[in-house]
Amino acid sequence: MRVTISGPPGSGKTTVAEIVSNRLSYELVTGGKIFREKAKEMKISLAELGTAAEKEGSYDRVLDSYLLDVLRAKSNVIVESRLSGWLCHMNGIEAFKVFVDAREDVRLQRIRNSINYREEEKGDNLLYQIREREESEWARYKKYYGIDFRDTSIYDLVVDASSEGAEKIAEVIISGLSLR
Repeated sequence: MRVTISGPPGSGKTTVAEIVSNRLSYELVTGGKIFREKAKEMKISLAELGTAAEKEGSYDRVLDSYLLDVLRAKSNVIVESRLSGWLCHMNGIEAFKVFVDAREDVRLQRIRNSINYREEEKGDNLLYQIREREESEWARYKKYYGIDFRDTSIYDLVVDASSEGAEKIAEVIISGLSLR
């Protein structure tokens, strides 16, 4: 079964995806990691890559095309990315689509706690950076695909991870999968 896990920065989606991947022995493909690697390769910050992607759609389209190829080619895979659920929805790809969300204060704290892994997100005003990144991404999704990222109606499961840990959220997802 294909599983997509989407959500805003700091929602816990990557951690949850790793747990679900390990428990199900499914391959995990992480869009954020690919985008971060591209920024590092280009020797620019994640914010700078976001700004470049607003001006030139090829950055997002290359990543999204790769994710679509993975989703079409593999049946037991978890694809974690902001748009993976929407990509399946728009392209008629059968998948269990999950949206993991959390309150902004929780997401901010999670990002602060993982800052050693998020070199590009260090700085004095992390909350501003997160909001700027979200606005940039939402604008691009609307511009390139006509998607309102805040519309969660296409998901099979929407989970609020504000007060639950990643293990519990992973259990909810796996339980949801077993009902299909």
